[in-house]
Amino acid sequence: MSERIRARVLLLVGDEAELTTEHRGAEDPERVSVGRLVAETGIPRARLVGADVVAVLDDAGELERFEHTDRTDGVR
Repeated sequence: MSERIRARVLLLVGDEAELTTEHRGAEDPERVSVGRLVAETGIPRARLVGADVVAVLDDAGELERFEHTDRTDGVR
């Protein structure tokens, strides 16, 4: 069963985005491909910084995919 958690895009560094989640803070952010975030969330690159997204984790706790959120989805 997968888990859905909130994530926030902190900044973009080249082709990578740094994100915080409840499991990873700003001192050790998740790093993912900007292209992946754009493709999976539909958020344009120019609007990613500061964006809130939903990170879907697989059973092993690894990032499976990202979803756009409107903050009414009930994800903690």
